[in-house]
Amino acid sequence: MATTFALISVLSCLLMVVSNSMAAEFSVEQLPSPLLPLGEGPVWDVDTQSLFYCDIRGAAILRYDYAENKTYSATIDGVSPVSPIILVKGKPDQFVLGTGNTLVLVRWDGCSEKATLLKTVGDLGECEKHVRFNDGKVDPKGRLYVGTMRIEALGDVLDQTEGKFYRFEGKVGGKFFELKRNVTVSNGLTWVEQTGKFYYADSGTRDIKEYDVLENGDLQNETVLYDLKVDGKNPDFVADGMTSDAEGNLYVATWGGSKLLKLNPRTKKIELEIPIPAKQVTSAAFGGPDMDELFVTTAHTSDQDPPAGALFKVTGLGVKGPEMYKMILTE
Repeated sequence: MATTFALISVLSCLLMVVSNSMAAEFSVEQLPSPLLPLGEGPVWDVDTQSLFYCDIRGAAILRYDYAENKTYSATIDGVSPVSPIILVKGKPDQFVLGTGNTLVLVRWDGCSEKATLLKTVGDLGECEKHVRFNDGKVDPKGRLYVGTMRIEALGDVLDQTEGKFYRFEGKVGGKFFELKRNVTVSNGLTWVEQTGKFYYADSGTRDIKEYDVLENGDLQNETVLYDLKVDGKNPDFVADGMTSDAEGNLYVATWGGSKLLKLNPRTKKIELEIPIPAKQVTSAAFGGPDMDELFVTTAHTSDQDPPAGALFKVTGLGVKGPEMYKMILTE
């Protein structure tokens, strides 16, 4: 396995792209990491210089240690599936996880093969047993936003609209404030300081939506920023996770598309396609000592060959990402 990692890393993708009449060279490298059934939810922790992410189907949480160039993983007894993983402000060894239709708090030292379940933080209740949490992130004010989708065992997840999107109150036993309903797969959320907007992807609609954010965290003025359909026809991929750089550009993972799309919200145009050697590209997050490296999670499905399911790193993009925020959680 180590030999395979080394060979694939050496065969990294080197591409030349012309943007604004300037040449930019970037490379894509596979990092030493397990091939996950469904890697998701990357979040960079500046304090530990680590990337945390999760394996939804494998019910594991993972940490890529930048200095060691090594990935650690852990499972939690009684917690499955797992998504997302959320960093907690002031508590470096504690994480909020989505599991089924509940949010739980766990303790993990970042190295051990087992993490400890501490308590339930939030519960959507019996009426939402048919859904599970999928993607979630923290906004600049420390508020958690998280969305749901119908569980896979009930059929095609894109052929229904039973998911919802919430803002969580931020305390143990807190309330969920419903922001959006009739969602297929709640995905790809990010905030951009330059535009003052929030961006969101419901995978089934094949578009990226833009919102204004009110002072209390509610959303309004939904508009379609970018439609992935061509001449009214769906592409052979859907929008998955999403992040943004310090210049306000969006980076959209494509489930089924083997690439990331760099989308400029001001021009509403795709400025760059970043090929990833895995068909199911699930999400991305900027990190590294200078916040200029883009980490990419992928999935390893039954019909995919390695390196599908690995963690990748894109360097040489010539941009930096903003620091990712930690959730403010109170008792």
